Amino acid sequence: MADIVLALDQGTTSSRAILFDAAGGIVSVAQKEFEQFYPKPGWVEHDAREIWSTQSGVATEALARAGVRAGDVAAIGITNQRETTVLWDRATLEPVHRAIVWQDRRTAGMIDDLVAKGAGERITAHTGLVPDAYFSASKLAWLLRSDPEIARRARAGELAFGTIDSWLIARLTRGEVHVTDVSNASRTMLFDIHALDWSDELLELFDIPRAVMPDVVASSGVVGTVPADLFGAEVPIAGIAGDQQAATFGQTCFEPGMAKSTYGTGGFMVMNTGETPIASSNRLLTTVAWDQDGVDYALEGSIFIAGAVVQWLRDGLGIIRDSGEVEALARRAPDNGGVYLVPAFAGLGAPHWDPYARGGIFGLTRGSGAPEIARAALEGIAFQVHDVIRAMENDAGTPLAELRVDGGASNNDLLMQIQADVLGVPVVRPTITETTALGAAYLAGLAVGVYASRADLTARWAEDARFDPTLDDAARDALLHGWNRAVDRTRAWAEGDA
Repeated sequence: MADIVLALDQGTTSSRAILFDAAGGIVSVAQKEFEQFYPKPGWVEHDAREIWSTQSGVATEALARAGVRAGDVAAIGITNQRETTVLWDRATLEPVHRAIVWQDRRTAGMIDDLVAKGAGERITAHTGLVPDAYFSASKLAWLLRSDPEIARRARAGELAFGTIDSWLIARLTRGEVHVTDVSNASRTMLFDIHALDWSDELLELFDIPRAVMPDVVASSGVVGTVPADLFGAEVPIAGIAGDQQAATFGQTCFEPGMAKSTYGTGGFMVMNTGETPIASSNRLLTTVAWDQDGVDYALEGSIFIAGAVVQWLRDGLGIIRDSGEVEALARRAPDNGGVYLVPAFAGLGAPHWDPYARGGIFGLTRGSGAPEIARAALEGIAFQVHDVIRAMENDAGTPLAELRVDGGASNNDLLMQIQADVLGVPVVRPTITETTALGAAYLAGLAVGVYASRADLTARWAEDARFDPTLDDAARDALLHGWNRAVDRTRAWAEGDA
């Protein structure tokens, strides 16, 4: 039987395709970047047609590189940049506007107005989300308000809305299927995570017709078929999940209390909370993790600057020439020498949520140098993750047993050791760090029998390295005390400039 799974990993700056075998191993990879558009300050757009062309192109390339025929592919799994909003013609599959990217802030005023009118608590109660322009609802509302003809056609059922998963599935099936899965639906700010359906109240609040909305399906299960003339054989689409949920599934965080942290430009922490959504008291997001033989929920927190602080050491301070040099430089300092770097270059994310905070370096003396600053930068990443994880533990009432990690910066052994030390629990890096694509492959493979069960996947998960904490409680508390003092001094720094 066919035993290869094709994962389509559609990200914010590139489209990737990875083939996985029946053992969960990587067979081949292909990747292509695409153009970013910034039409006005704070606006970020993508050409949805280019997303499709690059994604279909790398899928073909990955198959060719491995010498794998489409007939050997058991299923396709899709994972995607979340919240990015596409509106297209159902008949022609042509977008009516560029995709509005999750980073786009053009609708911040719309959200402020709704919150000022008292809609914030209703939005959070239905969706588990903090009202923000980050999510899809206001982006779609903006598209409908931008052109009366677009609004008319939407109400007439001529147009289809979707996040990137929906757009790719529409193109893969030649417009036959218009769906999204529960994990992506939960990031639109239009989905009731309790009823597991689009909220009529929120659709009305944003003046969005139900006629444009996709059907909501499980994250694991066959939803459509790619015709034979696209890749050379008919292939079922059987897995869908937003990128952070897919990474959590790829890390096999299947039990409540299990958590992963992704270290990219920013940082994303997700904790499985089981079958019941938990409302956060710490301004974390309550979200659907996935629906695979039942719905699991999660708490999510994000930090704005993780690996980006290393880029700043390179491009801003010039104390390293390449990001890979930061570990060796930081190891030259046995400790931070009392130096703390708060990388609040774009404000502070969860759980602080202070858009007016700004970055700062504290505790400098004549004895401070590049090694201490480099170490303080790595510690600044780890401290931010600590703050989110502690908030998750408080919300969930579940102590963390270990933290599973992925993303580019997870390959920095010193950072991972610092992370274990400040959390006081082991930090574990898996052998396969392509966990986002792996999660999509697992969801698809489970649906078609390539993988037998979650227990089978758990047994396959293997660690590359484990970092056990080495600090005693007193030393850890002293470090965190210094960090909290530094964070306090960055708060509201830019408030007078607002």
